[in-house]
Amino acid sequence: MLRPHPAVLRRLVDEYEALSAAMRAGEPADPSARARDLAYTLCVSTGTRDVERALEVAHRWLATAPAPARDPAPATTTRQRTPTPEPA
Repeated sequence: MLRPHPAVLRRLVDEYEALSAAMRAGEPADPSARARDLAYTLCVSTGTRDVERALEVAHRWLATAPAPARDPAPATTTRQRTPTPEPA
């Protein structure tokens, strides 16, 4: 099974959990369309059918995902160009 990129999965989980917390605080009767879309995407991304199970799988995958690569440090020195010899 293909797995989503950890950064994409992290964004989905974070957004879903933040939206869920906000909905619990306001206790709306019907989840928002965005929450349904995120739940569906999490389920498809993790190969599950239940959003709670999708979150469990996503958290497990993220815990074992390699650390994100750091950007290489910018070069602080400039390379001097050596003059080319002139033809004789």
